[in-house]
Amino acid sequence: MGKLSLTVIILTLNEERHIERAIRSVEAFACSIFVVDAGSKDSTCDIAKRLGAVVTEHPWRNYADQFQWALENMPTRTNWVMRLDADEIIEPELAREVCQKLEALPLDISGIYLNRKHVFMGRWIRFGGRFPLTLLRIWRTGHARIEQRWMDEHIVLIHGSAVTFENTFADCNLNDLSYFIEKHNKYATREAIDVLVRRYELLDEDDQLLAPSNKGQASRKRVLKERVFNKLPFEVSTTLYFFFRYFIQLGFLDGRPGAIYHFLQGYWYRFLVGAKVAELDHAIGRLPKNQAVKLLATLTGLKVG
Repeated sequence: MGKLSLTVIILTLNEERHIERAIRSVEAFACSIFVVDAGSKDSTCDIAKRLGAVVTEHPWRNYADQFQWALENMPTRTNWVMRLDADEIIEPELAREVCQKLEALPLDISGIYLNRKHVFMGRWIRFGGRFPLTLLRIWRTGHARIEQRWMDEHIVLIHGSAVTFENTFADCNLNDLSYFIEKHNKYATREAIDVLVRRYELLDEDDQLLAPSNKGQASRKRVLKERVFNKLPFEVSTTLYFFFRYFIQLGFLDGRPGAIYHFLQGYWYRFLVGAKVAELDHAIGRLPKNQAVKLLATLTGLKVG
């Protein structure tokens, strides 16, 4: 495979277990790899530099803010950009497909959707609506941005249209269940912030996926989430969602790892988000907007606003 006019951007924070694997998966075809690190205390940066990546440090606020900073400040001179998380891997079949198709795309195609598969406790989670997850991950430089949200941020096109490549990349985090639970506890806080920001119009919303021009899988899921799921009492919505995912969408076929994953990510996490929304709403619900934003920042320890 030859090098393409493609830059890969990877955000990191203490990712020494994953970063080499991620870089190795793209180094054969990407002509530049940028790692934006949020202050790792392990060997993440040393490993990335040894593998030829350009490493820059920038303080962390949230994923969306960090990635947008990378888009605006990294010296990207290639025709295309790819987003890759540190615990993700571009599989060989997808790498070959990118090499074969990318530079032959017509000029009106500005983005490429890729199919992600999730590996949990060593098992590919095939059911429960978790495969494929189709995400915009490659785009022409300057033709896309990342949504400015606290959670569930997506790359959205500014110009042009998109196609979907056939092969897959894998989300395969090597950390244990304690890490998974701690991470999702933090995610729940961030998602609760997004819910309350939208509910009380506390800040300017960035919901590009809800625009009529967006018709991809992520857009359809956002519409269902905002217009149906978040309108129901969370005790009801989380139970219905888990039942639908585990039984109707056959999540039980994913075996014991799947049972653990679907329960934790499909029920416990969603219930936790709802509980945190209720807790924070009780604290800020009757306050003026500026006071609500300040208190939200104090209660969550995050730089809201």
